[in-house]
Amino acid sequence: MIKDSLISRNFSLNIKGKLFDMNSPKIMGILNATPDSFYKESRTSNISSVLAKAEMMLSEGAHFLDIGGFSTRPSAKEITEDAELKRVIPLIEALTNRFPEAIISIDTFRSKVAKNAIETGASIINDVSGGQADEKMFGTVASLKAPYILMHMRGTPTNMMQDLTYENITKEVISFFVEQTEKLKKLGHNDIIIDPGFGFSKNLGQNYELLKHLNHLHVVGYPVLIGVSRKSMIYKLLKTTPEMALNGTNILNFASLENGARILRVHDVKEAQETIELFRALQN
Repeated sequence: MIKDSLISRNFSLNIKGKLFDMNSPKIMGILNATPDSFYKESRTSNISSVLAKAEMMLSEGAHFLDIGGFSTRPSAKEITEDAELKRVIPLIEALTNRFPEAIISIDTFRSKVAKNAIETGASIINDVSGGQADEKMFGTVASLKAPYILMHMRGTPTNMMQDLTYENITKEVISFFVEQTEKLKKLGHNDIIIDPGFGFSKNLGQNYELLKHLNHLHVVGYPVLIGVSRKSMIYKLLKTTPEMALNGTNILNFASLENGARILRVHDVKEAQETIELFRALQN
């Protein structure tokens, strides 16, 4: 077992020159500027719908808003960099103007998109490739001094399910994080969040094996983000659909909090907030 002192370690992020406390669970609301995300209700087609959903999420307790223009579901259709920029930049601009205090995360693995998003008003870079898809990403992150979410995945969203061989998935994911965070530290960047990447380059059993040993990820030394919201690891196991996977999402989020997760990335903010409140009640 990992010592409780590792799980309870104090963390903060430097977000645009201000320290943001990470010592209690936080919620990241998902805003998908895509027509093909796996959960239909998360898709937003225009600025007004994004603003309405963002307002609801913020009112329900979201600490971060994560906006992405490239669907990362398995076998998702690839789009050009310009198309991705056209999807996300106007939305970030609109969000920043309407909610100037909101902390916006850009969900992208392309350094150009990340740079443009930060310059438009985003504060955090959420990279599902963990710096592997774009060799310029780490340098861009370091120069922008933006908190960086480093996720574990093999390959790209279009081929990530082709290599699922692990001798020990928990150890290999930890090794990946150690290697990638060392690269960032050498560039002088230490505002890092790690995401084990549930559903990315992992089959059903591997997802649960990794979740069962989630507390071991704290040896890497950074706050852990969990993204299980309505994913196939829930609805395939329960033989249902993403639309019917909210209860399973809440249960796995609670289990993640028990193992020290600091951020829950979710489609349903109100329910995540309730999960955190119940978790806190049991800690007192």
